[in-house]
Amino acid sequence: MKINKILIGIDDSTYAHNAAAYGFGIAHTYHAAVGLVHIIEPAVFPPDSNDSLIGMPMGTTGIDQAELVDLQAQQSSSVIDAIKKEYAGELEVTSFTEFNITADGIISCAQEFNADLIVIGTHSRTGIDRLLMGSVAENVVRHSPIPVLVVPFIA
Repeated sequence: MKINKILIGIDDSTYAHNAAAYGFGIAHTYHAAVGLVHIIEPAVFPPDSNDSLIGMPMGTTGIDQAELVDLQAQQSSSVIDAIKKEYAGELEVTSFTEFNITADGIISCAQEFNADLIVIGTHSRTGIDRLLMGSVAENVVRHSPIPVLVVPFIA
């Protein structure tokens, strides 16, 4: 089997940096192209409403949804650029910033990129954190038609 394209799911965490190091290591070994994907889960703004008790607007943050999307896209670009600078070397790297549910976005980008392998880190959540937040890695493994390498973080 030849690995020609590797998609690496990243965020701004030590877990993602650890996964990126593994993914780029494999990419350098196989001279594979790399896709870096940073998923931004959509923020939901409640409709403007007044508190029925005191008649004051609730949820006003001073930033509108378009500004938030721009800020998130800029932050995503910074995360991707930092990973590329640290690990890419001479490898061909394609960047993806997706506004989606994290696991779905990773799988979608992998299919769009025609990846042979997905590499993601795991936060190793257990107990109540895992119950409430779920596991992105677990969802990607369960639903991906593409092989997935899950890189645990070892301190």
